[in-house]
Amino acid sequence: MKRHIPFEHLHNVRDLGGYRTVDGGTVRWQVLYRADSLAKLRGPDLGRFRALGVETVIDLRYPWEIEAKGRLPETPETDGIAWHNLSIEHRPYDQAEIDPDLDPWRYLADRFAEVAADGAAELREALEVVAAADGPLVFHCASGKDRTGLLAALLLGLLDVSDEQILDDFALTELATARLVADWHAAHPGRELRWPGYGRAPAEIMRLVLADLRATYGSVYGYVTGHVGLDPAVVEALRARLVEPAPAPLRAP
Repeated sequence: MKRHIPFEHLHNVRDLGGYRTVDGGTVRWQVLYRADSLAKLRGPDLGRFRALGVETVIDLRYPWEIEAKGRLPETPETDGIAWHNLSIEHRPYDQAEIDPDLDPWRYLADRFAEVAADGAAELREALEVVAAADGPLVFHCASGKDRTGLLAALLLGLLDVSDEQILDDFALTELATARLVADWHAAHPGRELRWPGYGRAPAEIMRLVLADLRATYGSVYGYVTGHVGLDPAVVEALRARLVEPAPAPLRAP
């Protein structure tokens, strides 16, 4: 199975399958995807997207981002796909203008903490949508990095995937950094990209995010069932839908 799904205009589409859970299960392939903005889908990319069989899209961007950049195109290839806009971030900031003298990874981890605090209602609904979906689902923001990275980490944490794998998954965005930076320059001709860490996603950010969640809420599960208010039954539904259990041990004859 493929982790990275190649597209011409999207840079950060990945299958979240294949990660191992602590009890020996495996996250199912071809059921849950993460991505950068699907508004960029056009031409042959629409057919590639349709081939994934996606039935549900969760768009984590602000409504004003969608108004400016567009949403999932309404074409024959996307006909019948359920689309949800759940803007989990409530305090916008411009990553291109982050002060280069700041500790960049601590700064971004603090922004994640704001999203975790502010976006409880939207995160709860997103997790409920994932649990209730019948077929493959994709969630995305603009770059598929921070907002998408937080939801991916919460989902994998609830599925009992190890921290090491969660950090590795987050850091895979580093493979898309050069293309994300190129897109920024194309969209902002003549403007200076002030922050040299733009588009970066080192594992250290997610290490800090998980440590912050545990320091404040005890665990990912404690955060989601406490502050976010998710019914524990939904966590069980997520595990049933997304995890292939470990095979039963063979009995001796």
